[in-house]
Amino acid sequence: MPAMRGDAPVCLILITYIVALDEVDRLMKSHVEWLERGYAEGLFLLSGRRNPRTGGVIVCRGHKSEVEALAATDPFVTEGAATIEVIEFNASWAADTVAPLFA
Repeated sequence: MPAMRGDAPVCLILITYIVALDEVDRLMKSHVEWLERGYAEGLFLLSGRRNPRTGGVIVCRGHKSEVEALAATDPFVTEGAATIEVIEFNASWAADTVAPLFA
């Protein structure tokens, strides 16, 4: 049985590449540094590439307006290599193994 959680604000950041992968790869180091800052600040919970490699997905703490402002600072976005979509949801249920992440 999953653990019931409160209404913790969580967002999905959906990244979609709009340039060739060689341009994405050129920006990868700065994007990874941006990700590392988000994890260090306790904002990012999970991230990875889409399959097929058309972009990425980040699970992030926070309300939509805050997360949109943060996502707009991703080097992929600032350099015009990707667009973002932010979807806010309430993490009301979670598996026991990940529930503490959403507390």
